[in-house]
Amino acid sequence: MTADPSLLSLLSFGDGGYGGQLLDAFVLTVEISACSYALALLFGLAGARLKLARGRVPRLLGGLYTATIRALPELLLLLIAFFAGTALLASALQALGFAGDAVELDPFVVAVTALGFIQGAYMTEALRAGFQAVPPGQVEAARALGMGRRLVLRRVSLPLALRHALPAMGNIWLNATKDSALVSVLGAFADILKASSLAAAATKHYLFFYTVAAGAFLLLSLVSLLLLDVLERRASRGLRKPA
Repeated sequence: MTADPSLLSLLSFGDGGYGGQLLDAFVLTVEISACSYALALLFGLAGARLKLARGRVPRLLGGLYTATIRALPELLLLLIAFFAGTALLASALQALGFAGDAVELDPFVVAVTALGFIQGAYMTEALRAGFQAVPPGQVEAARALGMGRRLVLRRVSLPLALRHALPAMGNIWLNATKDSALVSVLGAFADILKASSLAAAATKHYLFFYTVAAGAFLLLSLVSLLLLDVLERRASRGLRKPA
């Protein structure tokens, strides 16, 4: 069975086609996913450090962060950050004597920050488990060689922790690509889901354009899986495989 040529023409880049809009939307989806994941790494490292700290207060703060974020719906957190963030920032600036009425946050920055903060809770647990899996003897050996704490972290602890955490981090990345579709409800972005919905509403070919959107996410996931497999094999260099 072949595809209807009239439907395929809707994906053209000329007049009457939506190819250009869908391509731009796909690029925006990748940008949102990549930027939010990069922030999630930073939040995850900070959260893992808190949860692995010796003090009770840092551990409590880290546990509160992960428990709260994982308990609330991601869409709810995104809506709170997007619609309430400007008002809260304006109120804070007014309290400090600044003109809070002129505050206008960039929607892309707000969405990426909110998604990164949400994904950071899951990244925290992945990195915490990775650091806990590092053999203590290797850290002690590095310190016995005269390495400082930062050098031990950069040369020993972090590479070994990433080796254990990569599978979970890969799952978080795949979730990040799907979570990027949540920004479509904000109305300020033409991501792949929003662009497909607009094209479907304009042409009444809902099944066709939603299938195109599904194919775009599937393509992104397949490419991501290939790259993640390369990273995992690279991180596992030097390990003896079980017979």
